[in-house]
This record gives sequence, C-alpha cells and structure tokens, in this order.
Amino acid sequence: MAKRSIEEIEIGGKRVFLRVDFNVPLTDGRVADDSRVQASLPTIAHARAAGAAVILASHLGRPKGQRDPKFSLAPVARHLGGLLGREVPLAPDCVGPEVEGQARSLEPGDLLVLENLRFHPGEEGNDPTFARALAGLADVYVNDAFAAAHRAHASTEGITRYLRPAVAGLLMRRELEVLATVVEAPDRPLVAILGGAKVSDKLKLIENLIGKVDRLLIGGGMAFTFLRAQGFEVGRSLLEADLVGDARRLLGETRARGVELLLPVDTLVAPGPETETPRPVPVDRIPAAEMGLDIGPETLGRFRAGLRGARTVVWNGPMGVFERPPFSSGTLGLARAIAESGAMSVAGGGDTLAAVRMAGVTERFGYLSTGGGAFLEFLDGRTLPGVAALDDR
Repeated sequence: MAKRSIEEIEIGGKRVFLRVDFNVPLTDGRVADDSRVQASLPTIAHARAAGAAVILASHLGRPKGQRDPKFSLAPVARHLGGLLGREVPLAPDCVGPEVEGQARSLEPGDLLVLENLRFHPGEEGNDPTFARALAGLADVYVNDAFAAAHRAHASTEGITRYLRPAVAGLLMRRELEVLATVVEAPDRPLVAILGGAKVSDKLKLIENLIGKVDRLLIGGGMAFTFLRAQGFEVGRSLLEADLVGDARRLLGETRARGVELLLPVDTLVAPGPETETPRPVPVDRIPAAEMGLDIGPETLGRFRAGLRGARTVVWNGPMGVFERPPFSSGTLGLARAIAESGAMSVAGGGDTLAAVRMAGVTERFGYLSTGGGAFLEFLDGRTLPGVAALDDR
C-alpha cells in the first residue's frame, strides 16, 4: 500500500484522533446494525495496546450542521462500551474548551467519543478553522473511515493540514489493499456484477470496468436502460431515457474490447412492488402496464453460468427490489452463487451487504467493503480525498 498505516508509527503516550465510521442505523435509541462499529475494533485495540489515548470521531446521519438529539452518537458510545466491556464517555461536542480539557486529561488506553461532527457546518464545508480545532485535540491523525474517504470534509481531509503524522487505520489499510489488488492485479478471469436502480450512478464505473474486466453482468433497475438500447420495450420498468444513447455506446465498447456482457433475458413483472404474486416473462414480452422488479429464473441461471471459472468477482448493487420477499430470489440467489463460485469475492455498498447477510453467506465472501460511494469511486479510478491526504509510505 502506498500510504503509511498506524502500525508504522510510534503512538505510545500520544493522543490519537481516530476518524471512524459510526454512521450506523439506530432503532429506538439502539444500534440496529453494528458491523461498522465492529470493523473499527482492531484499530482501537491496536492503539490502546500501543499505549495511546484514543479520541474517536464520526458523523451520524444528516443533521445539516445543526445540533439534533436524534443524531447524537450517545447510543453508539454506549454500544461500543458494551463491546469493550467498559464505559466509553461521550464528549458534549467535538470542539470547544470543555472537549479540549477532556482530551488533555486522557491517559494511555483511555477512550473518548466526540459528539457528531456534522452538528457543525464546518465539517461538511471543510472549514479550516473547524479542522484546526479538531487537530488541536490530538498528536496523531488516523483515518479508519474508508466509507467517508470520498468526501473532502474537515475530519477526513482538512485536519491533515494541521495534524501529522496522518496515517491509515487497520480497516482503511485492508480496504485499500484488497481494492487495489482487484483494480490493478486481480486473479483472472475477473467478473464484475452491477445492479441497483440507475445507470447514471454507475456510468463512469462501467466505462472504467470495461477496460479491466473479462466479463460484466448487469441487472437491477439499471439493466432496463441497456435493454431499451437493444430495442426492447420495457413497460413501466425503471428507465433513464436520456442515457439510452450512452448505454448503446457502452454495449458497442464491450463488443470492441471483447468483454462478455450478460444482461437479463427474463424478469419478474408486476403492476408495482407491493404485488405479492409476480410472474416471470422474457425481456421481449414485458407488458406495457407492468414493470420488471427482479431478474427472472433464467437470468439467474445465466448469471450463475457467467461465474463459472471466475477467479475474482466484484459485486455492487441488488438485482431487484430484494427488500420485498416476492422480489428477493434474484438478488439472494446471486449472493449464494457468488459464495459458491470459489472466486475471491468482493462486495460493497449498503444494499449489497444487506443482501449478503440476508442470504446467509457473509462468512463465505472473501471481503465485504464498508464503503458505498467510496467503494464505487475507488473502482471508478477516482482519487479519494481522505486517502490522498494521508502520508505516503
């Protein structure tokens, strides 16, 4: 990896500003899914074992620069304390004299969770004054929030102008190592699977992947724009009519580069997602009054065949409205097929990881990225501000 990590610097007796991603779902004041909190534990353990005091900083939700109790990190601090078997205090804010005093009083091994960074407009605005105030709390900066690394915010980019060394945490290091291998030196054949709603969200990604993959599988709502580009009528299915031309161009590019592109050959149709009894139809017979809401059984079989012999598989985006049981078979079936493929499998994105969990195959995937937008932008070939800001090795 081209960036230094926490294991490469001396942190004993120092205060570490550890940017984590505690942007987790809350239900009735409790953490509903703690996978991101769990992912931070190795870096926290390493810092404490090395004799550092750890100041944990994160955002939660979108409070729009205003203090909002429903976006407080208090439930997350309590949950972290339960995981560690000790109370983890929550600071009343993330900057200011009281917080500075708390930070100065920390002893080696102590923990302090700062209140939601986004309670201040300076966080998303990458305000220098706010970034400098955050930097003043610690001696060392560590970024372990890969999922926020595509944002140039005060706690991910601005702070590094005032606080050095600035290095990657263990989770960040692992994310970069795995994804760099997929992008730069994958075991081949490399198969990419893309789903989700919109082509517009992944247009640049598809363009980048065409030059890297051996086979590309496209499903979900975005597939209908490609089907329309092939001349099929798609009924009331999700369609980005203004991108049909781009889809047609990408189809041509895959042919020119010798990349095998697999699109759905059938789909589960219904008048709407609330329907309990969808039916499969070939993609050339989608009724005008209905919409495709999942890949059909023939497509799932085709996608399974497309995984045969793959050495590396990258997956982002569900195949349909998988949250609704009538339309979950395509996405969950694909998750199980990837797990059974024997390939090094990498999945990223909130919906994708939720599908992997629903399918019961979490332990059989090679790597589950904590990133959504950051995962896609890395595969896109874009520079992530939160990574670029870290010290080069």
